[in-house]
Amino acid sequence: MADERHLITKQFAIYRGDCVEVMKKLPTASVGFSVFSPPFMNLYCYSEDLEDMGNCQTAEEFFEHFGFVTRELLRLMMPGRVVAVHCMDLPIHKQDSGYIAQYDFPGDLSRHFVEQGFVYHGRVCIWKDPLVTFMRTKTTSLAHKQIVSDSATCRTGAADWILLFRKKGENPKPIAHPCGLTEYHGLRKVPVELNRWIGWKGDQKKNKRSHWIWQQYASPVWFDIHQTDVLPFKTAREGDDEKHVCPLQLGVIERCIVLWSAEGDIVFTPFMGVGSEVYVAVKNDRRAIGVDLKGSYYRQAVRNLKSLKKRKARKGFDL
Repeated sequence: MADERHLITKQFAIYRGDCVEVMKKLPTASVGFSVFSPPFMNLYCYSEDLEDMGNCQTAEEFFEHFGFVTRELLRLMMPGRVVAVHCMDLPIHKQDSGYIAQYDFPGDLSRHFVEQGFVYHGRVCIWKDPLVTFMRTKTTSLAHKQIVSDSATCRTGAADWILLFRKKGENPKPIAHPCGLTEYHGLRKVPVELNRWIGWKGDQKKNKRSHWIWQQYASPVWFDIHQTDVLPFKTAREGDDEKHVCPLQLGVIERCIVLWSAEGDIVFTPFMGVGSEVYVAVKNDRRAIGVDLKGSYYRQAVRNLKSLKKRKARKGFDL
């Protein structure tokens, strides 16, 4: 069933609206994994809705509102399961504060989740080309000419981060990989000499191909994420303030889904955007629930999910 407020199938349910209101209606301990990019406070103008957390003017105001999300998320997560949050350092502009600096948004997010009752599980750095960032933003501190004139103000490029938090308790449904990791999501090629272990079902201590994939995933820095491997999003833009729209790369979501969820799990994203997390979850035989406040994002998510080939029927949602 589909309309301008929701689209519900046996594999996914997506909603246009306030994520907190939708979360209140979902069953306790029903979510196996959650992955999302939160609104980046006042860095971007997402919409004019009062419920839009991107309209907060201060960090204090943002985290006061975001607390409603994290508290509901803690209730929804299965014990022992993981939440993955995509974020980055945010710029502090001279016209706003009188100086140029970076705001440690990932640091405050980590402290916030722990204060709300989650366990800090770790983080992954996603490498980004500083030259590409400079060409897009024209940030003086990344320009080579600044090295020549005064390198005191130079800084490194801003990486993306995946912050990982776990709900306390014992996981009631182990996420097992009895055949190891079978597919690699990244630009790097699996060494051809390891192909002999494709389909290996014996002793996993001998599965060198799976070991190689795990070594890349376990690295604290993911160097080979395809930066432009994203779902279609251009039609979701509305005006000049939407030029920032750039969904989370599918390769990042693929890795997260494989590592921290099991087939049949419900994967939840409170800030769905154009539907990337829902798309990858369904593609990998998970079920998914997504919410977004903005109408153009929701409509693009519907288009993206309808483009995904129908998979075998699965048990429906009990919402």
